[in-house]
Amino acid sequence: MLQHCPCVLACASQNCVTQSVSRSGLRRSAISSANSRASFAAAWIGGARRQARTRPLTTIGLLISFAAVLFLLGQSLLHIAMGNAPDATVYALVGGMAAFASTAAGALPVLVMRGMPQKLEDTMLGFAAGMMLAAAAFSLILPGLDAATDLTGTKLAAAGVVVLGMGLGVLLMLGLEQFIPHEHEVIGPMGPGYERLGRVWLFVFAIVLHNLPEGMAIGVGFSNSDMAVGIPLTTAIAIQDFPEGLAVALAMRTAGFSVWTAVFAGIGSGFVEPIGALLGVGLSSGLAIAYPIGLGLAAGAMLFVVSHEVIPETHRNGHQTPATIGLMGGFALMMVLDTVLG
Repeated sequence: MLQHCPCVLACASQNCVTQSVSRSGLRRSAISSANSRASFAAAWIGGARRQARTRPLTTIGLLISFAAVLFLLGQSLLHIAMGNAPDATVYALVGGMAAFASTAAGALPVLVMRGMPQKLEDTMLGFAAGMMLAAAAFSLILPGLDAATDLTGTKLAAAGVVVLGMGLGVLLMLGLEQFIPHEHEVIGPMGPGYERLGRVWLFVFAIVLHNLPEGMAIGVGFSNSDMAVGIPLTTAIAIQDFPEGLAVALAMRTAGFSVWTAVFAGIGSGFVEPIGALLGVGLSSGLAIAYPIGLGLAAGAMLFVVSHEVIPETHRNGHQTPATIGLMGGFALMMVLDTVLG
């Protein structure tokens, strides 16, 4: 009897219609998402081609550095797969996770902070820049010169090997900046296809470009299982990652994002560092010459980020003096850490 009741039939019909509408909505959402991805891919390809035509030297440099990275990474991963460098991989991953944890801890105060005086923020970023500069000099370039001297037998050839690595690091970062869509707080969005992405994704890509060299530096530092290089380098990067995580979260809040979005972005900004550490140890764990080249590459990438991103950011608000004092303090602390722990 119930199956012939008009009410039951009406409800069943309504449920069918509701389910049909729901399935139709899901299909439309999936189609829209697929179309959005296809639209971004097409926009990125078109923009990348225009960038390649207008900046041929940058494109060639990116291709050369990318090819060198792929070659070093390929032979190093083969070396690791054969079981010759398991300890270095574990050390690099632990170091990358330590840097990630420090960045995440730095983002958490935004939950209770409404803001920070701009002068203090610029001073903290200057401190982070000083530690990165000192880490590049004491924990990357100098060990790279020592390793290259042992391999080549001459200081001139050793300097050439490290400079080659530094050049590859600069070319890699310069090319990535030109071809990856991202957003700077002051300059605004840039890169091919940026108009097809939301602001959150543009900030995420900018953060990835900033933190990738730090993770690579940790991996390269541990690639020879040398604690005298890896520990002070990881310690320095972890210390300066705390104000960086805070600065990222505060920048997201200033840009108008919600508290939780800012916190998760700050936490997520450090996630690329364990990935970069694995990439760095893979780059430098194979051929003997790959170690000093990898150290130089990480140093070049870090110097590029400091000069291109961090220092201009600390000076744009007229706080050059406190930012410079912070930079000197960070440099001095890293020098002490490298001397004591190295």
